[in-house]
Amino acid sequence: MSTLQVLMLLLALSVALHIGCATAFTVWRAGTPPAAALLIGGGATSTACALYLTALGAYH
Repeated sequence: MSTLQVLMLLLALSVALHIGCATAFTVWRAGTPPAAALLIGGGATSTACALYLTALGAYH
């Protein structure tokens, strides 16, 4: 892997993690129990990461 590919992967993981944390916090503040909010945030994180990596794979 080149340096650019590693940086792109780190950027994708960072963005996915931020999306997941924001989703979990928003859902938790809306009244969902913390365990369910973490599961929803994890789902959002994995979805964002999968979409990014799929788009990257389709681009190449």
